[in-house]
Amino acid sequence: MNIKEYFSSIFTGAHSLIKGMEVTGKELFTKKVTEQYPENRAELEIPERFRATLQFIYDEEGYHKCIACKTCERNCPNGTIQITTRMVDLPNGKKKMKLDKYMYDLGSCTFCGLCVTSCPTDAIKFSNDFEQAVFRREALLKQLNYLPEKEKPAPEPAAKPAAAAAKPEAKPEPKPEAAEPAKAADVQSPNADKKEE
Repeated sequence: MNIKEYFSSIFTGAHSLIKGMEVTGKELFTKKVTEQYPENRAELEIPERFRATLQFIYDEEGYHKCIACKTCERNCPNGTIQITTRMVDLPNGKKKMKLDKYMYDLGSCTFCGLCVTSCPTDAIKFSNDFEQAVFRREALLKQLNYLPEKEKPAPEPAAKPAAAAAKPEAKPEPKPEAAEPAKAADVQSPNADKKEE
C-alpha cells in the first residue's frame, strides 16, 4: 500500500463516519413517539383489515349463519378448524345436518384468511382484537359457537291473498229439483171417473 492509498482509505472512513453521525444527530432532535400501551387502549387505532382471531357473526336475535358445510375446515392449510355436526329431525319429517361444535385453534392459525373467503354463507370473519396472550396453550383452543343454539321457528303456512280473504266465499244456490214423472197408478184419466158413476 502506498501513501496515496493510505490517505484515501482514511478519507473514505472519515466520510462514512460523518454520514453515520449525521443520521444519529438528526434522531437526537426529532420528536419522540412513545407508545403508552396498555394505558392508551382507548386511543389505539387498529386497522379494520388486521387479522387477529377468527369469530362467528351473530345477528341481533342470536342466530349465526353457519350451515356446517365444512368448507372452511377443508380449506384450512394446517388443520386449525375442526367442526363436529349432528343430525336433527325437522318438523316435516326430514333430517338435516346441524352444527354441534366449531373449534378453532388460535395457536396454529396462520391468519391466511382462506376460511373466511371460502365460506359460502359469510358466517365467520377475522376480528382485529390483537390482545390474545394467554399463559396456557390450551386456552388458545376456542369454541366459536359459544352462544346456546336457538331453534328457528317453524315456517307458518302460506296466508291467503288479501283479496280472497276479504270476499266471503259465495255458496252455490240450490238447484230446483226436477219434478218426478207421474206414476201411472197416481194419474187418473177422466174416463175412469165416468165409468165409476
